[in-house]
Amino acid sequence: MSLEVDIHTHRLHCEIWFVKEPKYGTHLLRHMSTGTPQEEKHHGEDVCSVVDSLEQIGSQWRLIVLNDLQDGEKRFNELKRSTGASSRTLSRVLDDLQETGFVTRRLEEDAPVATYYDLTEKGASLCPVFDEIEAWADEWL
Repeated sequence: MSLEVDIHTHRLHCEIWFVKEPKYGTHLLRHMSTGTPQEEKHHGEDVCSVVDSLEQIGSQWRLIVLNDLQDGEKRFNELKRSTGASSRTLSRVLDDLQETGFVTRRLEEDAPVATYYDLTEKGASLCPVFDEIEAWADEWL
């Protein structure tokens, strides 16, 4: 998909590609170009902030896990059952979400040992976004 936008008298070209990776699922990639590097930096941040956001949260499994954690803290096996993800996929996704600051991990070492995951403030800030997407889907899909 390619997007061209006129910003005042400057032209910005933003190309967006959907890339499938076995490790993480589908991701968005983008390439921007303008007349000068200064224009690209200034205008690129404004025009492609949605793309940048989707790059952080946009894989299928990340969205499923983030949406599932809206209801509160869950154990690893609860997430595995509710999302349908394999252990390996879920583990990788949760590690990624931890690294990007969307999810916290809590280890409880009592017998039996349990690992709990919950949304951080950053992750919880996506709840209204999920609600809006759901409302849109109810109307248009």
